[in-house]
Amino acid sequence: MIPFIDLHAQQKLIRDKIDRRINEVLKHGQYILGPEVRELEDRLCSFTGSKYVLCCSSGTDALLLSLLGLKIKPGEGVIVPAFTFASSAEVMPLLGAIPIFIDVKRDTFNIDPTKLSDSLQTAKDIGINVKGIMTVGLFGQPAEMDFINEFAKNNNLWVLDDAAQSFGGIYKNKIVGNLSEAAATSFFPAKPLGCYGDGGAVFTNDREIYEIAKSSHIHGMGKKRYEYDRIGMNARMSTIQAAILLEKLEIFPEEFKKRQIVAHNYNKNLNSLDLGIELPKVNKNFKSSWAQYTILLPENINRDKLQEHLKSKKIPTAVYYPIPLNEHKPYNKYPVSKGGLDVTYYLSKNVLSLPMHPYLKEDDIIYISDNIKNFIKNN
Repeated sequence: MIPFIDLHAQQKLIRDKIDRRINEVLKHGQYILGPEVRELEDRLCSFTGSKYVLCCSSGTDALLLSLLGLKIKPGEGVIVPAFTFASSAEVMPLLGAIPIFIDVKRDTFNIDPTKLSDSLQTAKDIGINVKGIMTVGLFGQPAEMDFINEFAKNNNLWVLDDAAQSFGGIYKNKIVGNLSEAAATSFFPAKPLGCYGDGGAVFTNDREIYEIAKSSHIHGMGKKRYEYDRIGMNARMSTIQAAILLEKLEIFPEEFKKRQIVAHNYNKNLNSLDLGIELPKVNKNFKSSWAQYTILLPENINRDKLQEHLKSKKIPTAVYYPIPLNEHKPYNKYPVSKGGLDVTYYLSKNVLSLPMHPYLKEDDIIYISDNIKNFIKNN
């Protein structure tokens, strides 16, 4: 079986270092908010160029803490793609705010900046005061931030970048995590930089956003213990997860380079087959972290049967995401941009993600490509 994501190969490279890091935590016994958490935050500041980083318990909590830092209020709106994971939209209703669903671009899977005006007007027409835009760097590539940030500035909005999948990506020589007022990422094990449990981080250059998020992630604690400045939550990072991430961050730049090679090998081999498959596009001056390698199948191909065929050949696949968020029961009452979601619906029916990790060999990619070709040619 070809691994969809090969964490074992990665672990073999750094197991001794991880063991040493974990043993240090066991020795000092500060299992929550130990020194490794602060060390990781400092290292992530240096890596991204962000002034402030707050490590926390998950990527979803990182989004929640960011929204708290941005002072979102019940009834206010946030524009968010409908083609994304649930976390991107669920954090608004959890705080009483309202997601306004916007369409994405077919070639990059990211928010379509040309649809922002329609989305904002949709909200205004039904009396929703929009306060911000949540971009999502889906599958690894950052969104078109210059256009989005300019639109936000002109309309007195903030931008929160959901970088759960795009952490490590590059936008015009800037590292993801430092492209807007705030950003949030996930360290879920399957992410490009992942721990061995749940974890996340908030990135910002705004001290007030950071201070509110920092207080909120320890139950709203103020300057003194057991004195509370606000309603908060328990979103602290485990010290052991920080220790693991410190060693993974050491090899992250090299793994990032390897991911570019894997994506290039996919492009080379799938392009040569002339099967009508649309390959993921990376914009000029962008670099994807390639959290996923996602193709767009021809409409006449039965995706379920292709997945069954590949599974029989020991090739795992996944569909991110088969149902637009606005179609799910918890979200179907929230507004959809009057510009529609045509691309979102099309993608949900035709996307397919293939095995993707830094240690995927070209021989495996050739094998995957040949099996896709054999199925399409015979169906």
